[in-house]
Amino acid sequence: MGAADVVPGVSGGTIAFITGIYDSLLESIRRINPKLITIIKRDGVSAAFEYINGLFLLSLFAGILTSIATLAKLISWLLETHPIPIWSFFFGLILISVFHMLKQIEKKSLSRLILLLLGVGFAYSITILQPLQLDPIGINILFAGAIAICAMILPGISGSFILLLIGMYAPILGAVKSVDITVLLLFLSGCVIGLLSFSHLLTWLLKHFRDLTLIFLTGLMVGTLPKIWPWKETLSWRTNSSGEQVPLLERNLSPFDFEAITSQPAQLVTAVLLMLSAIAIVLILERFSAPSKTENQ
Repeated sequence: MGAADVVPGVSGGTIAFITGIYDSLLESIRRINPKLITIIKRDGVSAAFEYINGLFLLSLFAGILTSIATLAKLISWLLETHPIPIWSFFFGLILISVFHMLKQIEKKSLSRLILLLLGVGFAYSITILQPLQLDPIGINILFAGAIAICAMILPGISGSFILLLIGMYAPILGAVKSVDITVLLLFLSGCVIGLLSFSHLLTWLLKHFRDLTLIFLTGLMVGTLPKIWPWKETLSWRTNSSGEQVPLLERNLSPFDFEAITSQPAQLVTAVLLMLSAIAIVLILERFSAPSKTENQ
């Protein structure tokens, strides 16, 4: 999840879903509420820790933070120097994840089709929005953490891409690389606020309207596929907060048009192999990970 969250356009929530831990993740987070104080007073800290599935949460978030800290530089370098193979891998990952989620929909109906299309339209509209340029000050960093973490736990909506849209991706990634404690603490505080509030809503929706929620989330994933299509032509550029030239407007091309228009190799064989490897990984995970059900405690 940490590796996925570093990549704009890919959601850590998608990884949670295909590995079968999504329901447990939301339910464990939802249980972090004022009721914990009562449990601590009545039964002690260990009971409260068990109630929120503390070992699971510690393991998961330790893995996420470790991955972000160790892979931020590597993934940034790979996206800059080998964009087509990396985007191909993630494109295959999202594509097979869509089929993985569709298999969980119990009923097929017109209302579900409409929700699927609404999800596609909503996600796609986000991908074509013009980026903002918020100043990396305290309140903005806090806000960025809150909104990004909500996106990170939604399959299909990338927290990193949301950070790009509000102009906070470069400052936050820079803070990770330089270990800027002040910025990181503000960002993490925002993440905690957003996570604790949004998880309650999402858990309620999955409990009472599971099929409808899943089909909408699947639509979100489909709607982001054009964003991570590997072969693109940059139409215009912008200067980010670090003074670097980065793409502003892009259009998707076929691999063959890409070579003709950009005079760069399409790396088609490598791209296809990486797409297939991503698909294979998801199929393996699907086979060996049992459906996630949080046990009543």
